[in-house]
Formats: sequence, C-alpha cells, structure tokens
Amino acid sequence: MGNRIETSLTEDLLSTLQEEHYVTIATVNKETGAPSVNAISWIFAKNASTVRFAVDKRSKIIANIQEEPQVTMTLIAEGSTYSLSGRAKVLKETMDEVPLKLTLIELTIQEVRDVMFYGARLTAEPKFEKTYDEEAAVKLDNQVMAALQKG
Repeated sequence: MGNRIETSLTEDLLSTLQEEHYVTIATVNKETGAPSVNAISWIFAKNASTVRFAVDKRSKIIANIQEEPQVTMTLIAEGSTYSLSGRAKVLKETMDEVPLKLTLIELTIQEVRDVMFYGARLTAEPKFEKTYDEEAAVKLDNQVMAALQKG
C-alpha cells in the first residue's frame, strides 16, 4: 500500500512506538549541509503527533537539530516502511533521571508517509540485541523509557 500519507501516526504505529524500537533519523549535517543518518532505539510516542527520543549528549544529532530542526525518521513496522517528518527540538539537554548523559529530543510530526515500494510487504522487522551486560541493559532501557514518557 505504498505512498499513503497521514499527518500523524496511525493507531498501529502509535502502539508500535510505545516501547523501544529500531528507527533511523536523518538530520542535516551542521558542518557540511549533507544528510546525516543515525540509528536509535530509545524512542517513545507521547501521542499521535509527538515522538520523543534520547541520544548521547555528545551526539552530532543535537547540533544538527539546533541548526536545522527539520528531520525525518524511518520506521519499519506493520509490514511496511514509514517516513516520519517534522520539526525536532531539544527538550532537556541532560536527562537527570538516567545515569548516562543523554539529551531528550521531541519531534512534532508533520507528515507520516508509507514509503514502501509498490507491490511489496515486509515479512520481518529488524531485530536487535544489546551486546553489553543484559541485566544492565534492561535496567538502563527501563530508566530511559520512563524518562521519555515523563518528559
């Protein structure tokens, strides 16, 4: 069903982003003006038009957004690929609720586009696993997700 366009998340996509999920984020590189793409997983949909995410305080994503707030996220879910475009802003430079130095960013969605090519459906979504201490990963993920929900 490629090329469907919405102005906010569908109920299914909203549900998908109620927990940690693999997405990519494209920003405009502050120094070169070229697109810059990063993968992130600490993401939470506050509502159908607002997505919050956390990145390391040293990430170039932050400077890029402060220079040019237009960003696009790519989400693979519900058998398709979606482009979430809008304006991002830094909500908290440091998330005090977590032990890592993370920055809280909020994306106000202006467009959700189904960008899957015609006549295809994805049969599996990307899966990832944390490669450091499993217990520590679960604890940290829970802390970050709680902080994203709280804002």
